[in-house]
Amino acid sequence: MAQKHFVLDTNVLIENPKCIVALRNGVENQIYIPYTVLGELDGLKKDPRIGHIVSQAVRAILEDEAVNIFPPDFAETLTDPVMDDRILKEILHVGPEEATLITNDRILQIKAKCYGIPSEEYRDSDPFRSESQRYTGFVEEGDEPVRNCFRWENGTPIFHGPDGPKEIGYTHEIWGVKPRSVYQNLALELMLCEGIDLVSIQSEAGYGKTFLSLAAALYLMLERKDNPYRKIYLVKPVVEIGAKMGYLPGDIEEKMLPYIKYIQDLLIKLHDIRPANRIFMDPTGDSFKFNPKKFEVQPVAFLRGMNIENAVVIVDEMQNLSRGETRALLTRMGEGVKCICLGDTRQVDNPYLNESNNGLNWTVRKLKGYKNYAHMVLKGDRSRGPITDIVLKSKL
Repeated sequence: MAQKHFVLDTNVLIENPKCIVALRNGVENQIYIPYTVLGELDGLKKDPRIGHIVSQAVRAILEDEAVNIFPPDFAETLTDPVMDDRILKEILHVGPEEATLITNDRILQIKAKCYGIPSEEYRDSDPFRSESQRYTGFVEEGDEPVRNCFRWENGTPIFHGPDGPKEIGYTHEIWGVKPRSVYQNLALELMLCEGIDLVSIQSEAGYGKTFLSLAAALYLMLERKDNPYRKIYLVKPVVEIGAKMGYLPGDIEEKMLPYIKYIQDLLIKLHDIRPANRIFMDPTGDSFKFNPKKFEVQPVAFLRGMNIENAVVIVDEMQNLSRGETRALLTRMGEGVKCICLGDTRQVDNPYLNESNNGLNWTVRKLKGYKNYAHMVLKGDRSRGPITDIVLKSKL
């Protein structure tokens, strides 16, 4: 097989710093890094969202003597305001013949085509198309059941859970909350099932996945007898628009408040339905500051090195995590943990991820079928209100 010459874009290095070794395939292929890409990495190294990933990519380049860096002389003469245009010009003028650009940026792929430069997506970053949407948690009649899935039989959902098939002919009421649809009821079934440690829920905004998960967490920690749960963690990726988190005043909770204000509002709503005094420092006051012994908000980056035990962990907006961040997060989970992962792969805000390449999709693809994991798509006729209803129905 002829040797291939791969030129790597910044987004591929950030998504998977191990891509250099994978694409080289031993000694079969040559790997090249444009000098402009080094400049982009340098500009991103202090970004609180992805700085730790950038450092991994830089280390992978430093430690690999076989990586070819385009010479800086030509790159330093380029003045194009768009860095992608500089990368393409580097490939044309100082790159190897028959170079193939590896990028997950589709606009850059189109530009490369205009220049006559072949381009490919990094396949390990694009495992499938929206698996978390396609696998709804239900199997069709006649199909082999997936572990912890549902099947409709005579209009009734049958849960193929850890204890075998079970008809779900009852309706949960958790922390004073009654599900508004059969799908919300089944989501609660998964969240409360003792044999399932990890649950992922995919849904569009407004179908109640965060509200239900918080209600389930309060029930599991504060009400269910003989439970191992002593604390609730709310974990959230910080994809910032505007002011950086580091410039905000206060402790972690105060820094995170602009990003999780809706979580606080939902907890206050649940507290009004049924008192949850233990999760607040002063439940009779106006601030509703969380009691860190019972409820803690953590950015994903702060979990590195932690060992979480005897807790309910809610991961919000999991579609904004990369595969590496997802693995780092889930490997923090020790004994006695119920982890509920929430997200909507149609609302990816992380500029380095897309609808199919994100933490929620990777989780469904890799863990589907494991005995202590379950996934479902939450849907229904009604969402949080009539305006949201018409937006969802219109596919705006």
